[in-house]
Amino acid sequence: MSAGNSPRESLEMESFHTRFSAWTPFSNKSLNRQLFQERVALISHWFDLWTNKQRQEFLFTIFLRCTKSQLRVIQDWFSERMQVAKVDFSTVLPRFISLYIFSFLNPKDLCAAAQVSWPWKFLTEQDCLWMPKCIKFGWFLPYTPTDNEYGAWKHHYIACVSNLDWLTPREAAAVYGTLNEPKTEDEELQERQREKCLRKIVWEKIALQKQELFKVRPPWVSGTYCSRLFKSKCQPRLSQTVRDRVRLHETLEKQLVLSSLESLPKRSNISGCHSYPLLSKKNWRGVYKNDSSSSNALQPHFILISSRIPAYEMVVNSVRAGIISVVYEHSGLNLETLLYLIEKALDGQMAQSVGIFSDGDSREINLLQGYKIGIKNLLMPEVRDFWEKLGSYVAPEEEGGHVDLFVPLGASEAGIEVLSQLSQLTGTLFTAPTGIATGSYQHVLSDWLGRQWETAPPSIYFSEPKLQTWSSFTDFLEDTLKSVRKQLSPLFKELQKNISGRMIGQFVFDTMSVANILNNQEIVQALADGLIELSKENSDNPLEFLSYFLLKKCSKKSKHFERNVILTKSDPKATHNLLTKERDVIEDNPQDTKPSLSKNDPNFELLVKLERKLQLDSAEKRTRVVRELFKSERKYVQMLEIVRDVYVRPLRAALSSNRAILSAANIQIMFSDILQILCLNRRFLDDLRDRLQEWGPAHCVGEIFIKFGSQLNMYTNFFNNYPMVLKTIEKCREMIPAFRAFLKRHDKTIVTKMLSLPELLLYPSRRFEEYLHLLYALRLHTPAEHIDRGNLTIAIDQIKNYKGYIDQMKQNINMKDHLLDIQRLIWGCPTLSEANRYLIRVQDVAQLHCCDEDISFYLRLYEHTCDLSLFLFNDALLVSSRGTSHTPFERTSKSTYQFIASVALHRLIIEDIPDSKFIKNAFILQGPKHEWICATEVEDDKFLWLSVLQNAIKSSMEK
Repeated sequence: MSAGNSPRESLEMESFHTRFSAWTPFSNKSLNRQLFQERVALISHWFDLWTNKQRQEFLFTIFLRCTKSQLRVIQDWFSERMQVAKVDFSTVLPRFISLYIFSFLNPKDLCAAAQVSWPWKFLTEQDCLWMPKCIKFGWFLPYTPTDNEYGAWKHHYIACVSNLDWLTPREAAAVYGTLNEPKTEDEELQERQREKCLRKIVWEKIALQKQELFKVRPPWVSGTYCSRLFKSKCQPRLSQTVRDRVRLHETLEKQLVLSSLESLPKRSNISGCHSYPLLSKKNWRGVYKNDSSSSNALQPHFILISSRIPAYEMVVNSVRAGIISVVYEHSGLNLETLLYLIEKALDGQMAQSVGIFSDGDSREINLLQGYKIGIKNLLMPEVRDFWEKLGSYVAPEEEGGHVDLFVPLGASEAGIEVLSQLSQLTGTLFTAPTGIATGSYQHVLSDWLGRQWETAPPSIYFSEPKLQTWSSFTDFLEDTLKSVRKQLSPLFKELQKNISGRMIGQFVFDTMSVANILNNQEIVQALADGLIELSKENSDNPLEFLSYFLLKKCSKKSKHFERNVILTKSDPKATHNLLTKERDVIEDNPQDTKPSLSKNDPNFELLVKLERKLQLDSAEKRTRVVRELFKSERKYVQMLEIVRDVYVRPLRAALSSNRAILSAANIQIMFSDILQILCLNRRFLDDLRDRLQEWGPAHCVGEIFIKFGSQLNMYTNFFNNYPMVLKTIEKCREMIPAFRAFLKRHDKTIVTKMLSLPELLLYPSRRFEEYLHLLYALRLHTPAEHIDRGNLTIAIDQIKNYKGYIDQMKQNINMKDHLLDIQRLIWGCPTLSEANRYLIRVQDVAQLHCCDEDISFYLRLYEHTCDLSLFLFNDALLVSSRGTSHTPFERTSKSTYQFIASVALHRLIIEDIPDSKFIKNAFILQGPKHEWICATEVEDDKFLWLSVLQNAIKSSMEK
């Protein structure tokens, strides 16, 4: 058949050859075009019949088959056909122009614009937009934002609007009236004159500012003018008039607040008289010269105990009989109020010695919140004045007076320098322990600097067996007492007040008439003090005890009763004999009362020399410190190995045996970081062991610490994941019964040293304080020419910086939890969580209302409207009403709190109300929109509260 084909037929067959399609002719262009158009029409017909989804799938298939050049043709066609009509200006215009556009929006519109897109959110939350809006209302950040901090002023504006001095229009109308209320002619005239004066002052300020700017105006096109005004790249400049008005308003308000602080009474003495100055050190010596020269036995010992000490109740219980002890709050006090408490406790007496039992380390004393006293701030006026006045309460050095600081300042060079400076400053001997033993407050029972006493300073104030028991179980006692204080402190506070009030009232009304009661308030106060002391002592003969107490109160010459008022024995002869024996011992040994230190020493460095004599040789002392380091490190590694052996290995073994207790992911979250820390510290322990095996005076350990300090990123991972680890443990305990049974079998057993898994995970955070303590002690006993001294200094800086990081994490977590607790406690309380905010003090007061303000202060009558609780933060004062709710068939009551208002401290004005016949212990707190007349129950509370509030306001205005 093929052989029979003619040439013409063969030519026609060639014309129908295909190239891209089996049905598209190859060489016949007309047929090719016709056939292509028919197929396009057919596909278009099918395309019209398809659904939207089918059309999308078809287009997706076609576009995948297209080359880049074909897709570019489609893009060009669309760009020509569909031109862009709208563009986001924030992505096209320069940033400063976009910020200028957004600056015309109010805060509500800015918040709405932030929800449009991410570029708009970034631009509308810039500080340059929100800072003028905050400054307009006088709201300033309580801290300086870091370079990378974002949106600080917006968050501050929202926080201020939600909780600081904000009134709805209806509330504002109720307080201040509406704008449509007619004014009298006098009010309108006064308002016009006031506005005229303000405009005149503003114009003068503007003219003066323009003159100054004209004098220093830079040449044109120099860029200096813009660079000076635009400190921030994206911050628009406020108009000069607005800036001057804001500055003027801030200055006037600041002067008003400062003038109110200066008008307050500076100090209150025990008898109730205000504003008397403290005597200087020389005057104190002259006043007490006659009393103290007779006999040192009449001078008591005084101990000051901080509430920051763990389980401080046990420390108070360890105080010996005859020692005056005072427990003070670590937070909510300042140095002036602390001096007031000391003066009140001594009641005009000179102390033979003063002990301060507070928190601290080998470089500084953590005396109060915000007062870490070290060599850097020791000579500040406020701190220096405190130590000078404290030294005036102590007997002269010639008579054996001394101040004992229960802080291990003798274990470092900086601590010894602090003691030397204090001794030179006050002329009084200051002592401190030199212990280097690791553990909770073990240094208290070690050797002390200074001269040798017959009894160590801890034995002067405390019963040593009780103090040793306290130091051994400090951590466990504190954990228990935290919950006890939280539950029982409100009950005990009211219970003591009610019982003492009822006893005094019953006793007085049974024996005296109402007229005598009103005319003998001093007797009532003396009886109240006597009954309070009686409740503390549990005397067998309460009447005889009360008689001795009243004799002591009424007789100024009978000084020997002051020594024995705390005795519970009823035999007065035995008491007299005991006092006689004490006097005989002192008279037989007069050399014991002579001072061993001379004030004529020009350098006054005898403290350090005596300490060197009391201790061993420097090389032996250095060896002792290194051995203590190795011993404590071995104990620390053993505690970490308990976690590995008791918890990790059994859980992994159960996982590999197909009887898993926990999943591999949970085991990894809980224990991966602590196991890495174990490996790191095992290597560190091996290095210390190798160095101790060939130890000599010339050997070094600083390089080992530097190597260890360069690998602390493992600890960083652990501390960053620490909250997640604890949450994972709690979640698995609740949801997995097998893990709950596993913890029950292994927690608090002999193998785990009677500790649980979360308690074992506490050890890494506490270890760095021990490292720092031992390193300071090691550098103290390393000579200056020793090769290891430079490495020790570098290692100290490494560990100190890392410990600061840990302390900051702890502080942030504690402050956040504390603020959340307060927020949950107060009903209707706004959000309190804000950066660098912390609680200083809480004060319960009574709110009063003046019946007639036209008469003088001394004749005004006040009525009690409600009870308030004032929560003082470092940047604001929160005012809440306090109520009491009772439960049926229960004696105990519960306090409830309702939020009223908050006032920024730099806008709070304080005014003192002098005591009169109708009111006592009252003062006025005035904010921009509210005013409260408050009164405390006790005069001391008023003085302490106003003193702390005054310091807080000054600190907030200095920021």
